[in-house]
Amino acid sequence: MNAKPDVRHPAVSVIMPVLDEERHLRGAVQAILAQEYAGELEVVIALGPSKDRTDEIAAQLVAETASSENKRVHTVPNPTGRTPAALNAAIKASRHPIVVRVDGHGMLSPNYIATAVRLLEETGAMNVGGIMHAEGENAWEDAVAAAMTSKIGVGNAAFHTGGEAGPADTVYLGVFRREALEQQGGYNEEFIRAQDWELNFRIREAGGLIWFSPELRVSYRPRPSVKALAKQYKDYGRWRHVVARYHEGSINLRYLAPPTAVCAIAAGIVVGALVTPFGFLVPGGYLAAIVAGSLPAGKGLSLKARLQIPVALATMHMSWGYGFLTSPKALAKRVIASRRPAVLSSTGS
Repeated sequence: MNAKPDVRHPAVSVIMPVLDEERHLRGAVQAILAQEYAGELEVVIALGPSKDRTDEIAAQLVAETASSENKRVHTVPNPTGRTPAALNAAIKASRHPIVVRVDGHGMLSPNYIATAVRLLEETGAMNVGGIMHAEGENAWEDAVAAAMTSKIGVGNAAFHTGGEAGPADTVYLGVFRREALEQQGGYNEEFIRAQDWELNFRIREAGGLIWFSPELRVSYRPRPSVKALAKQYKDYGRWRHVVARYHEGSINLRYLAPPTAVCAIAAGIVVGALVTPFGFLVPGGYLAAIVAGSLPAGKGLSLKARLQIPVALATMHMSWGYGFLTSPKALAKRVIASRRPAVLSSTGS
């Protein structure tokens, strides 16, 4: 006779899109398997075409958990290497009613899943998420983490800086009811970035609640170099502009600040070089602002880390702004053409 499912601790599937994650994959999976959660747990890793030891480490994790009855690791291929395709492949290969998204460089706090399941029950939400808590492992990463968790770095984004629990447009990563994912047909694979926002937008259009709670916390490992950070934030800006064209009501002053800063600084440099030295007051004022803003952000860090915070801030702002300004209309048109209308439940009207 089959045992009845534990309604207090429903079985959970954790899905992970990974690509070149040899540095953090084992730690991320171990943080999942060590969760303080009484229900059954599976981890489904979607493997992109990594150039490092990611696949080898994933195979080791599969073998190490093969004998476990309620905590096992599986893998599925993701030949495209694209995050939304990986997520959809992992969702399809998973089987439990609660689906937790985790990235290969994210470390769940010990009670993350238990707290998320409780919040889903208490709020009736279709998706809950919390704080992206950036933590470095060296001076540069500490500087980036400080920049990413400061308001001068990311504005008032609750999932970076914290805030009150409540309804949200989108959340970091997410813990979903499977029914919401299946109802909406998963992630739109045209959204190479911002796929979370787009999916949550459809869930909300269908009447579902997205809930942010500071109780949920995921430790995030920042990009390890200026070049990697610049690419990350250029892509963020590029895709934020796609989202703005996709959904005109989604833009606000926080998103316009970086491209405005890029234009103002560029104009100031040109004016300063060709017309009057007073033009240099604009880039000089920006530099002074990020240096001043880095002082409270660097509290408690090493001197080496504190000195690099302005570099991290400038990289984030300028790269995001440049990506936003140069985002091609053709990309937005292709994405808009793939638009999926929200799917209402059979009981909806």
